[in-house]
Amino acid sequence: MSNPSPKEPRNLNVYLNSTEVGVLTLLPDDRTLFSFAESYIENPSRPILSLWFKTPLGQLKTGEKVRSQAKLPPFFSNLLPEGHLREYLSKKLGVKPEREFFLISALGKDLPGATRIEGPPQPQDDGVADDTSGNKADKTILRFSLAGVQLKFSALLEASGSLTIPAGGTGGSWIVKLPTNTFPRVPEAEYSMLKLAEHTGIEVPEFKLVDTSTIQNLPKGIPPSFGQSLAVKRFDRLPNGQRVHMEDFAQIFGLYAKDKYENASFARIAFVLLSETSEKDYVEFIRRLVFCLVIGNGDMHLKNWSLLYDDPTHPRLSPAYDLVPSVIYLPNDDLGLRLGGSRSFKAIDHQRFSTLASTARASEHLTLQVVRETTHQILDVWNKNKDSLPLPEDIRSGLDEHMKNLRIVP
Repeated sequence: MSNPSPKEPRNLNVYLNSTEVGVLTLLPDDRTLFSFAESYIENPSRPILSLWFKTPLGQLKTGEKVRSQAKLPPFFSNLLPEGHLREYLSKKLGVKPEREFFLISALGKDLPGATRIEGPPQPQDDGVADDTSGNKADKTILRFSLAGVQLKFSALLEASGSLTIPAGGTGGSWIVKLPTNTFPRVPEAEYSMLKLAEHTGIEVPEFKLVDTSTIQNLPKGIPPSFGQSLAVKRFDRLPNGQRVHMEDFAQIFGLYAKDKYENASFARIAFVLLSETSEKDYVEFIRRLVFCLVIGNGDMHLKNWSLLYDDPTHPRLSPAYDLVPSVIYLPNDDLGLRLGGSRSFKAIDHQRFSTLASTARASEHLTLQVVRETTHQILDVWNKNKDSLPLPEDIRSGLDEHMKNLRIVP
């Protein structure tokens, strides 16, 4: 069977691990449709693709096909990288970054979570970019994807203990986050916050600092002496290579990545956790929210909160990730989402958490108890461990000053 002409619809098959879920179709007018497969609809024990496809009565939304112009529907669009990483991978793959259907076709075998997107080879047309020499780019280079803005790649941990960034479509089980000249020592700062969270009892994945010079297959243009990088073990991959499904809250709320700071609040996330997971996950969410307040992490937008499907039909809150003290680098930074009606670190007090609890239909007593206990615990752990963390003095003193100005700190 020949490839379809540019004026014919093109299809990509969507899977969750080995389960067929549906089809993405690119129409001649550049709209993309997603529709569920009949086998998925009729499967009473079907794995959950996204809570966004769940009706208020708990049924699957099948009445309308999901359409979008130029971009993919939000769930699929959020599987793709953002910013510099999208530009980098798009160039290497020879795909125009705005043509999301073609981009996910190239990256679909190694997306976050258990989603796989596959289809027949497509003819290279206006969705494929020429490289600088005028030739069609090589689409076998760096065929993997991780959503996010910071330049980070999926890597393999070799038997020798070194990390190798794979090329040719093999994703790996570690995320390597490279340093940047714009914000010095970010890998060390994030490592320190992960260590602080670990000491506080917050669930985090395995992590470590590595010399960038020891990472093999680094992209061209990155000097091997470029300081230290942060390596974080992927929690959506098991040791046997099996994929664990996950989705972030931009996907759950049906929003595009550009809206990850808007159209939602921490209370709305809390409500979903209470409705779809458990009170235990709600408590863990409040603890992490307090932690982000105390360390000045203003980047906890919708894509930095996720659900993990260890059980394909029942989600839980994923381990914490992207814990960066952003106020150290951006002194005027605010919270990524509204908390009790405010984004200001200095405005957040116990009353704001009471408002969150009321909006989310949670126990106010439990919420405030968790806030008080967690605040004391984090401060205690920080004071005992801050001098042993790999932080320069300016970051350490900056965090001390930030903590003194918080209204939730006793």
